[in-house]
Amino acid sequence: MQLDSFISIPDQGRVVDAIGDAEKMTSGEIRVHLTPKCGNDVMRDAIKTFNRLKMYKTRHRNGVLIYMAFESRKFAILGDAGINAVVPEDYWDNEKDTLLEHLKAGDPATGLCKVIASVGEKLKAFFPAEEDDENELSNEISYEE
Repeated sequence: MQLDSFISIPDQGRVVDAIGDAEKMTSGEIRVHLTPKCGNDVMRDAIKTFNRLKMYKTRHRNGVLIYMAFESRKFAILGDAGINAVVPEDYWDNEKDTLLEHLKAGDPATGLCKVIASVGEKLKAFFPAEEDDENELSNEISYEE
């Protein structure tokens, strides 16, 4: 399955725009990574991707990765040490529930946009935008075949 079969090109634009809007409020960084398949342990694969994308290289260690293996029907949401130190223990589970609801309904882009907006609000609460803030990580969806 090609990426645009999972999320149309216009919907990919919506997701990228949602990332940009969320990041205007915070020094945090949000990335979406899509891949057709992953191994049995989606979290392990997400962590590998987090590291490969160098998401730990933010000033406040406040990067968040939404990792989706769409053919394997698995996903993970993980935050770096800075954000994990301040959010409630079940925070990522609640965000996963939101995304799962939209995936089941066949609307991954809306689910991603809602989670991105929610994560942006949470990041804003703990890591508001700074005067000298710069976009440390790309807002584009990363993809591997």
